[in-house]
Amino acid sequence: QVQLVESGGGLVQPGGSLRLSCAASGSIWSFFVMGWYRQAPGQSRELVASINSFGSTYYADSVKGRFTISKDSAKRTVYLQMNSLKSDETAVYYCNHKSGGGEYWGQGTQVTVSS
Repeated sequence: QVQLVESGGGLVQPGGSLRLSCAASGSIWSFFVMGWYRQAPGQSRELVASINSFGSTYYADSVKGRFTISKDSAKRTVYLQMNSLKSDETAVYYCNHKSGGGEYWGQGTQVTVSS
């Protein structure tokens, strides 16, 4: 079992920045992929960015150049730095962990981009 706890969401104006954190605990495998997904009202959940245990990253085209995913292995924490946020990026952001032990989700954190 893996437990994921997200933090860092909130209200930000268009063009602003936020940093999300996802702390993992439990049975962490040596190889894993952790990612951030988001789901806006009435829309399907979409992958925003991911990072694996080797540090390789993936970004959705819509966030390239504005978002940065990183990890602190000692703290078992993954971060998503979001810059130049747009109003249509208002959504619940979810942390995801995949490994040989299964797939796990965090509870989600609300990000609202509005003036």
